[in-house]
Amino acid sequence: MNVDTQPEQNQTKRRKPFFKQDTLAGWLFLSPMLIGFTVFMFVPIGFAFYMSFTDWPLLGQSEFIGTANYRAIVQDPEFQQVMGNTILFTAGLVPFNILLALGLALLLRHPLPLMGMFRTIVFVPVVTTLVVWAIVWRYMFATDYGFINSILGWVGVEPQAWLYSKDLAMPAVIITSVLKNVGLNMVLFLAALQMVPKNLYEAARIDGAGSWRQFQNITLPIISPTVFLATIITIIGAMKIFAQIFVMTRGGPESSTKVIVYYIWEKAFRLFDMGYASAAAFILFFLIFAFTLIQWWLRKRWVYNED
Repeated sequence: MNVDTQPEQNQTKRRKPFFKQDTLAGWLFLSPMLIGFTVFMFVPIGFAFYMSFTDWPLLGQSEFIGTANYRAIVQDPEFQQVMGNTILFTAGLVPFNILLALGLALLLRHPLPLMGMFRTIVFVPVVTTLVVWAIVWRYMFATDYGFINSILGWVGVEPQAWLYSKDLAMPAVIITSVLKNVGLNMVLFLAALQMVPKNLYEAARIDGAGSWRQFQNITLPIISPTVFLATIITIIGAMKIFAQIFVMTRGGPESSTKVIVYYIWEKAFRLFDMGYASAAAFILFFLIFAFTLIQWWLRKRWVYNED
């Protein structure tokens, strides 16, 4: 017994230096990314978290004030309005984006004339620079010479002050944002739809199930993990919106489109209150984290094949 195991023990001993060398090489390959993440992400995040507990003007001495910034933000009526606007924007964008993307994916999964060109047209806005996209739509929503009002004029509708009306500015920004990002979710849904076994549809048709029943009982349950992923991504993106607001409305009219990231930018780079802005940024982080945890917990109730 000892004679048989001796060569195996010797072989194991010879392999250890190789494994140690291989592990060292792996860490060396990872080190540029780890150093970059540490220097450019983890250190700034930690420093910003410290700043959130200070009175830190852009120019001047900083002073540690504990949780005073957080208490001031929670009691600030403007912050409450900003949070309401952010929730309103998210509630308007997410269902619109998901439903439109899913509808386009269901339409484009079938062979149609010029389908490739249509897919490209829908996806091009995703790779278009966000600022350029917002500038284009700002001109399209212009009151006097905008393309949208020109179309409305052809059907006898009076021109609308889209970006200067408290009631219309937020819907205009939501439409701009949906059309910018709907192509990404459409591609995700197209990929998920390709994974649905066709024999399930054939069996359902034999049993007399119509198109709606097939979608409800076959398609939607199987693609539900992708719907869950797209929903999380879209909610996080909606709560971080900034460029469209900055370019199209600057938070107006009368702060009706001022969202939390614009509020943070205003406090940091207009009022130069870096400590207050850092606290607001971490409140946004905790809100997004809480929303994600809630969605992760609720996924078991509707995501197919989840324990």
